[in-house]
Amino acid sequence: MEYKRLGQTGLKVSRICLGMMSYGTPLWRDWILTEEQARPLIRQAVEGGINFFDTANIYSLGVSEEITGRLLREHFPSRDEYVLATKLYFNMKDGKPNAGGLSRKHVMDAVDASLRRLGTDYIDLYQVHRWDYETPIEETMEALHDVVKAGKARYIGASSMHAWQFAKAQTTALLHGWTRFVSMQNHYNLIYREEEREMIPMCVDMGVGILPWSPLARGFLAGNRTRGGGGDTTRAKSDQMAHDFYYTEADFAVVDRLKEVGARLGKSPAQLALAWILQHPEVTSPIVGATKPQQLSEALEAVDIKLSPDDVDYLEDPYVPKNVLGHR
Repeated sequence: MEYKRLGQTGLKVSRICLGMMSYGTPLWRDWILTEEQARPLIRQAVEGGINFFDTANIYSLGVSEEITGRLLREHFPSRDEYVLATKLYFNMKDGKPNAGGLSRKHVMDAVDASLRRLGTDYIDLYQVHRWDYETPIEETMEALHDVVKAGKARYIGASSMHAWQFAKAQTTALLHGWTRFVSMQNHYNLIYREEEREMIPMCVDMGVGILPWSPLARGFLAGNRTRGGGGDTTRAKSDQMAHDFYYTEADFAVVDRLKEVGARLGKSPAQLALAWILQHPEVTSPIVGATKPQQLSEALEAVDIKLSPDDVDYLEDPYVPKNVLGHR
């Protein structure tokens, strides 16, 4: 495993971040693994050198955080050996007006609730899951600054939003002397590259680490989806979000090329898709979900795969620009 500094911080994280959304309760999503099913995968990740784990309070409505905390305590001898990230924004209690968003009240309530579920005294990277159009950014950034100064989080980060919003948040923090975001967790993969227009160049300029979510396009780039709309996994059959985001002919053309290059190199489409994103020097760690040992093994091996410039061009060539996806 390779390790890389997160943006301009001194924090070093593994080149693969294990996404913990896949572990919780199938009552939330039918493809989610239980704690017992997740345990061997966490062991495999730790043995493979992964020290970076990302979850969110909304995943399985808190159960993912509970499982994440317990399994990481089981597999690491001390808290300082792993980097724990979680997120807030989405409403945790339907019908309760202050159970979501980025108000000062919810930030303070949410961080304490996450700490209880995770069973830890601090979160390494506390991230806003989305932009809150109803709360002044000054209120949010000051609250997050206070969370850091209280020792409840070491760093703060953001997830999908428009570049102007991220710039506004960073500038607001800078003007007031508050803690700034050190990372951006954005939607980025071989079939969704709109982040290359503004967000990624801005993050590079600011020295912000990039942690792409859905680097395999919710499994689409693994090559197991069909043009007829089906697939051979539980998630492929039930993931409506993937159908809304992907499944265009241009998307399938990229997958066809992944399979073609993979056959020549002896690698799977998923490995090449991860290798492509890992070769971008601005990317710190893609967040990879895994529900099978083979998926995790392929992700770990992808760190060492180097694509030639010609292969990169060949994989990128079928791309067709998309509308903005993933900010809501």
